[in-house]
Amino acid sequence: MKKVIITGRAHPVLKDSLVMQGYQVLDAPEISEEELANLIPDAEGLVVTTRIPVNKQLLDKALRLKWVGRLGSGMEMIDQPAAEAKGVRCLSSPEGNRNAVAEHNLGLLLNLLNRLSIAQDEVKRGLWKRIENTGIELSGKAVGIIGFGNTGSSFARLLEPFGVTVLAFDKYKYGFANGYIKEASLEQIARYADVISLHVPQTVETTGMINADFFSILQRKPVLLNTSRGKVISLPALINALKEKQISGAGLDVLPNEKLSSYNESEQAELDWLLARPEVIITPHIAGYSFEADYKMAAVLLEKLGIAIS
Repeated sequence: MKKVIITGRAHPVLKDSLVMQGYQVLDAPEISEEELANLIPDAEGLVVTTRIPVNKQLLDKALRLKWVGRLGSGMEMIDQPAAEAKGVRCLSSPEGNRNAVAEHNLGLLLNLLNRLSIAQDEVKRGLWKRIENTGIELSGKAVGIIGFGNTGSSFARLLEPFGVTVLAFDKYKYGFANGYIKEASLEQIARYADVISLHVPQTVETTGMINADFFSILQRKPVLLNTSRGKVISLPALINALKEKQISGAGLDVLPNEKLSSYNESEQAELDWLLARPEVIITPHIAGYSFEADYKMAAVLLEKLGIAIS
């Protein structure tokens, strides 16, 4: 019988649909790398999230593997050249959670502009500050979006009712300007944007792209949002940008190292500093997690595999 291993949290429709197509499905969201290496030799399909890397060592043991399906976006955990050399298809499902990421991103932005978390914390401490918590309206602002793929374009669509101008940069796309959405360079975003939102994959090119040099050319002290990948931003440079007021706040759903228990002294000091800042919000990589996205990611992956949804 054909075998599929699911290594992360997945909507039940994924397993049910695979079973209906004759697959033996091992639904193991807590499986370890060692356990997966022992089980992979007879697997035809592998479903992954961000938990376990699909590297050459694992692929070399995958004697019958035909496809790797990624729930969500970002393929940095998969050695695609090694997979393709073995004839293994690599699929992802960013269409499934792009709206969830966009809504979370908008939530971070509105929270920061209207000082919601700050004000709530003060009320919990018995403080009732109104003038000090005067908000900033999103309407009429310029929003810079770096990376105009699934999530970047979805975020732009949510912004339309706010009457903003979107300045969008994508190194590998053009011709997408439309009405309030303008194509822009990184330099134009740095000069004119009141908000800068990151929606790029983690690659050699994008790792550390938001660094001290980038922060130094910002003109409008923007709010910075990152719901893409943590390593896109240099954390020391971000901290310095906040200290020097080169940005007015930051909403982060990702960090360079998301295994908090593994932090060294320097990493812990950086995180502690950020968590103490009222103008910073950090959430635990949950932007793409919604009940609806769980289903849609599974459905998109099944569709790309040519498997009917049961």
